[in-house]
Amino acid sequence: MEKITLTVQGMTCMGCVRSVKAVLEPLAGVAKVDITLDGGLVAIEFDPAQVQTEQLKAAINDAGYEVVA
Repeated sequence: MEKITLTVQGMTCMGCVRSVKAVLEPLAGVAKVDITLDGGLVAIEFDPAQVQTEQLKAAINDAGYEVVA
């Protein structure tokens, strides 16, 4: 398993947190998603053999949020 922490802009409430979790958790290979609303940090534990970092970022972007460097 790998862990990555992404900074995501646009999350303003717990509904946003639920939305981001809802797009990430169903992805094959995603084991755990922890989100800190303050600071917009999204920590993801995943199997790189099943899902790539770019796919995780794309799912967040497709949900209407912006992954920043």
